[in-house]
Amino acid sequence: MTEASYDVVIAGTGVGGLYCALNLDRGKRILMLTKARVEECDSFLAQGGICVLKSEDDYDSYFEDTMRAGHYENNKKSVDTMIRNSRKTIDRLISYGVDFERNGDGSLKFTKEGAHSTPRILFHQDITGKEITSKLLAAVRRLPNVEILEMTEMTDIVVEDGVCAGILARNLESGEEFRFLSRDVVWATGGIGGTYEHSTNFPHLTGDALSIAKRHGIPVIHEDYVQIHPTTLYVERADGKKERSFLISESVRGEGGILLGKNMERFVDELLPRDKVTEAIKAQMEKDGTKHVWLSMRKIDPVVIKTHFEHIYERCLEEGIDCTKDLVPVVPAQHYFMGGVAVDDDSMTSMQHLYAVGETSCNGVHGRNRLASNSLLESLVFAEIAANKINMEGERK
Repeated sequence: MTEASYDVVIAGTGVGGLYCALNLDRGKRILMLTKARVEECDSFLAQGGICVLKSEDDYDSYFEDTMRAGHYENNKKSVDTMIRNSRKTIDRLISYGVDFERNGDGSLKFTKEGAHSTPRILFHQDITGKEITSKLLAAVRRLPNVEILEMTEMTDIVVEDGVCAGILARNLESGEEFRFLSRDVVWATGGIGGTYEHSTNFPHLTGDALSIAKRHGIPVIHEDYVQIHPTTLYVERADGKKERSFLISESVRGEGGILLGKNMERFVDELLPRDKVTEAIKAQMEKDGTKHVWLSMRKIDPVVIKTHFEHIYERCLEEGIDCTKDLVPVVPAQHYFMGGVAVDDDSMTSMQHLYAVGETSCNGVHGRNRLASNSLLESLVFAEIAANKINMEGERK
């Protein structure tokens, strides 16, 4: 077994892991690892956008929208922390070169999604996650104090005197085993979509950190809080093979897309929270005896479809569907996990020196159901908080 020492080991290379690394002191030796390639994380897949507090006048509305979507089971302090830090976070992203859509006068352009009472979502075409994650990854790769290992799976944590002291890992190609010792460990391993038959997630996201947490008596909460995305492209393969479901962004409905049943009747308010829209779609499918419902984008300007939703348009074309005029077959699929490893206000788990951020963690921001486009923001804000705590504790050392 190969052994090495670092100041911080981060398991996961999505926005949470990357932003944590960018906020850690430059004097720290940091190791990041991922069980696939760095581009194969769910952060790259986020289509819709990222929320931001546009002004103080929007605070109460944004807070209420988040709480209402979460069935008022949210941690109010965490929600406040996320919203209050949103503008600073967006400014940092822009400093890293993230190219959000702009109006003609150069101001940031906002779009609206389900359960939002006003447009407050920044976006880059329909590949916002890829735009943000790729720019953060490029910034991390410029850091001389960060090493990234791909195709390397975390298998356990190292525990000494009840404190996390590193991780155990294995290279999935060579089989080589590692013991990485570190003062602090950050779990940013994503969600649990790989355990579902139909999911928008990459199949290798199988809740590894959650399994390890349970093994060591670290609390994992709200495991039943799983969000199903209402609209993914329904494709029936002749070979019967399963593949990752292609998500049709909530922004499509925010821009005017409507849902239709078998008889071409509209059956739901498309801008309700995701769980409500999902329930309505499932009920309509059962009523119609069908495997999907239809999404109509005909009310959306074709120019908007081909620019704002360029990649959705191209993916539909691959299936012989011109979504500027054809109906798109859609079906719900597992999308996001609101539960996770329980963390405190500093993103620390119940074990000292072990942190969890992003979809791996549960700080209560999302409650029972996540508000659209809060995931990237939540991951970034609380990853920075974890990094700040690690930095502060390091100074006290």
